[in-house]
Amino acid sequence: MRCANRHLAPALFALLALIDAGVASQPAASNTGFAAEIASLSEPEGAFDTDNLISNERNYLQVVPALISKGVAGGVYIGVGPDQNFSYIARIRPALAYIIDIRRDNLLLHLLFKALFARSTTRVEYLCLLTGRPPPGDLARWRTAPIAQVVAFVDAQRPEPARQVHLRKQLRSAIVEFGVPLSAGDLETVDRFHSAFTGAGLDLRFNTHGRAPRPYYPTLRELLLGTDGTGTTWNYLAEEGAFQFLKSLQARNRVIPVVGDVSGTHAMRAIAASIARQGRRVSAFYVSNVETYLYSERSARFAENVRRLPHDARSVIIRSRFSPDGGSTSVLAPFFEEEGERR
Repeated sequence: MRCANRHLAPALFALLALIDAGVASQPAASNTGFAAEIASLSEPEGAFDTDNLISNERNYLQVVPALISKGVAGGVYIGVGPDQNFSYIARIRPALAYIIDIRRDNLLLHLLFKALFARSTTRVEYLCLLTGRPPPGDLARWRTAPIAQVVAFVDAQRPEPARQVHLRKQLRSAIVEFGVPLSAGDLETVDRFHSAFTGAGLDLRFNTHGRAPRPYYPTLRELLLGTDGTGTTWNYLAEEGAFQFLKSLQARNRVIPVVGDVSGTHAMRAIAASIARQGRRVSAFYVSNVETYLYSERSARFAENVRRLPHDARSVIIRSRFSPDGGSTSVLAPFFEEEGERR
């Protein structure tokens, strides 16, 4: 993690990154607004001691039936972390999504995901490219395949290093075209992230820095095959329509990764103002277990930031709770509990 000078404005950080890079080409016109919005909403990064390439929340899908029964749909989605957000987005079908995280690395990871969505025509191809495995020849035949069959196919493929090198060059080129100012180090970080996926394949696990890996963390395979407890699979790669919705949202630059602290003084408030200007409201805010890291004034600022988000009676917060043995539980709470309101 780099130590950021928190006195510099986000726009100046973007400019300095562009000067340092020497690798960013002129973005396509359609991507200029995407990059500009990221720069205007983001704030200097902070540090956190995990890689967060995938989730450590084994039961992240157990709230999906409640999202459906409560009519949580449309609007604007806000979330933290990596691609578990995509499974929530695929069910809520928002018009716009913001992924906010204190780590700049999360922004880089989501640019990798965005490039993979652009490069893939189907979900089986996406998962193959994410893990560096050769996709099947007849992609159309896999559109209706159950996720267990897709996972079994990917597991059966052997990595092809030459193909991975070529793919990484394509992904790097696509990421540069998104227009976000990136240094050579940023692009090396993206390569490192993709190498982690291709090296471990579906055995990849959440990892913390300076601590031994926890055996109870789910693998990527287990997250893909996870259910809501009744046997229903809700991962965004479990059904072609869910993947295609996300692919379309990404292509229209409607999934916007933001560097920011949920208890900070800029990013969350800038997101709230942007949502208000558009006349939209937040349908769901996935906070994981971030609140457990917020103390005293940071907790108060988080509550104030939540209050600023445009919302209605159906807006919900998605939380994750962890037990001492590493088990996780996902729960829903209405926004007004954050405000102390009684409706």
